[in-house]
Amino acid sequence: MLNQVKMLLCFLFIGSFTMNAVGQNALPVYLDESKPIEERVEDALSRMTLEEKVAMCHAQSKFSSAGVPRLGIPENWATDGPHGIRPEVLWDEWEQAGWTNDSCIAFPALTALAATWNKDMSALYGKVIGEEARYRNKNILLGPGVNIYRTPLNGRNFEYMGEDPFLASKMVVPYIQGVQANGVAACVKHFALNNQEVDRHTVNVNVDDRALYEIYLPAFKAAVQEGNAWAIMGAYNRYKGEWACHNQYLLNDILRGEWKFDGVVVSDWGGVNNTMQSIYNGLDMEFGSWTNGLSEGASNAYDNYYLAKPFLKLLQSGEVKEEEVNKKVRNILRLAFRTTMNTKRPWGSFGTAEHAAAGRKIAEEGIVLLKNDNNTLPIDLNKTKKILVVGENAIKPMTVGGGSSSLKAKYEIAPLDGIMNRMAKQAEIIYARGYVGDPTSEYNGVKLKRDLHDARSEAELIAEAVKLAKEADIVLFIGGLNKSEGQDCEGVDRESLGLPYAQDKVITELAKANKNLVVINISGNAIAMPWVKEVPSIIQTWYNGTESGTALASILVGDANPSGKLPFTFPVKLDDNGAHKLHAYPGVDKEATYKESIFVGYRWTDKENIKPLFSFGHGLSYTTFEYGKVTANKKELGLNDKISFSVKVKNTGNREGAEIVQLYISDLQSSLPRPLKELKGFEKVNLKPGEEKEVTFTIDKSALSFFDADKHDWVAENGDFDAVIGASATDIKSKVKFTLK
Repeated sequence: MLNQVKMLLCFLFIGSFTMNAVGQNALPVYLDESKPIEERVEDALSRMTLEEKVAMCHAQSKFSSAGVPRLGIPENWATDGPHGIRPEVLWDEWEQAGWTNDSCIAFPALTALAATWNKDMSALYGKVIGEEARYRNKNILLGPGVNIYRTPLNGRNFEYMGEDPFLASKMVVPYIQGVQANGVAACVKHFALNNQEVDRHTVNVNVDDRALYEIYLPAFKAAVQEGNAWAIMGAYNRYKGEWACHNQYLLNDILRGEWKFDGVVVSDWGGVNNTMQSIYNGLDMEFGSWTNGLSEGASNAYDNYYLAKPFLKLLQSGEVKEEEVNKKVRNILRLAFRTTMNTKRPWGSFGTAEHAAAGRKIAEEGIVLLKNDNNTLPIDLNKTKKILVVGENAIKPMTVGGGSSSLKAKYEIAPLDGIMNRMAKQAEIIYARGYVGDPTSEYNGVKLKRDLHDARSEAELIAEAVKLAKEADIVLFIGGLNKSEGQDCEGVDRESLGLPYAQDKVITELAKANKNLVVINISGNAIAMPWVKEVPSIIQTWYNGTESGTALASILVGDANPSGKLPFTFPVKLDDNGAHKLHAYPGVDKEATYKESIFVGYRWTDKENIKPLFSFGHGLSYTTFEYGKVTANKKELGLNDKISFSVKVKNTGNREGAEIVQLYISDLQSSLPRPLKELKGFEKVNLKPGEEKEVTFTIDKSALSFFDADKHDWVAENGDFDAVIGASATDIKSKVKFTLK
């Protein structure tokens, strides 16, 4: 409410200024929205004092930075994302402010969005979360996250978009555009190389330039050059010995130099470590410093930030030129004119049924059917009389916890609730706990409303579940990970690939007791499945937010046909992952060297001829699809030409469904080592029973290029290539050869 009052006063001031400026009914340039933004920026900058400029460069509260009240320039207000709008916290503390009207719609985690492989879903996601942020008067949404899935142990993978840079690049752009259409800046994070939580504040990442440019930067580049992101958040880790939040190579050379980024660079909270580096190495706004910024007992501790009084003193003494602060303030003013100073931006909406429905749609499209032997699914409610649901994750709320993505959701339908709502009128639903994991969930004052404590022993819980399983028509085990520390959670990585809380034992015993067993894994990461051959049906679902249980139930009974595909590889064991096989995670003595280079995810399993548990791009349906043979519209491609590949796909089953057709490119004669194939196109196509559609992909030389570190440029070499059509990275349907000349 305080923020809204300040905004109102600012606009009242602007109205007064309009009528009285130099005795005319004319706006000063910086308030005239008909003028180009750059003119407005320079005009506003010329009117500001040195103290006002510095004040804009650092936080004034946990999530805000100063405006210039004298000039009618509002404050900037940031909020976590990227899965929902965080509850209000106290001005100078992490604890909640106690508002009763800040309960948001919780949207699916970004792994779920990536698993839709649907750019329209990304646009919808950006639109609705942008509306929620705008309604709450936030002008910086701290998301989306696009760090690459390098290891399945990274506790924060659930916030990102998978292992492939092309998939992440194509999915991030519509999200950004949807958010920013609301006059809210998408702040894409964490730039860059933040691929583990272990030692995240201190680790120095050593990576070759090819891997940097081919794997870890493309999604950020797309966010800037295609999505026109208005903000970028720096990462905690170091690269080339400098912290990423003030890094000459990442921020000045690449982000602003090569990509021509004109937005604002925001530090991660507590990611600033040095005044001089933050002055010269590309940072604009400092948030959350704790080293000297929140010293115990300090009065107005924000004045002690690296870009606060220390910065001002250097400017006043002349040791640092005023142009250095001007560079930062130009970017911050540009942000203001795009957001808070844009009188035409919409008002947004919050906690609506429309937003909840959008979240449900995204969740349904992102759920992945990994295995379905004997057509165990969908559940036929005309023939099924008794359904047993087993597992803590069936009743455990997942919107609380996990770090900065923790939310105060308006409501959350847990899996068991969704199953009861959809199936209880037609079948008897029984619940057994099966295992006890973490019965407590609390983050920043948000507490579970459901008591999950259970004092029974492991043996008692399993015995109960097995007894009931023998009497049921079908058993649904709902387990996986949660957002507690050491699982899918910010700040800490997982300890192993295996399931926690002895879940493997529960699943094995259930498989013996009932052949109609469905394992539903809720996680943001791959897990080991030593029981995979014993279980007929497996579903991979995610932290799906407010409507998670509803979405899952609709998939289970076939109201929605599963169409999600994996955005990352499920290895059989950790050693099937390059970073682990090469002992390149988590690093030694705070130095992490990416020895696997460009061979991340399916690129590694292809190179080493490793059969994954489930492949990148894998996902089944309740219907079947038949692929024709891929054809090319020409045999040769010139350097300035384009080439198209077409393939027909037919729904050969009796249900309407959607298939994700994937295009990979193989370089058959490269001068440098290259992956066996790389994703360069995908399309989600909806087909009615018996319907056939033709899918066409068009590429140019950029899809054939690799990064030449010696030339520091992208290179496409003459020679032969294969265009490979697949239903996953291992389910190859056909290929066609062509030549680049």
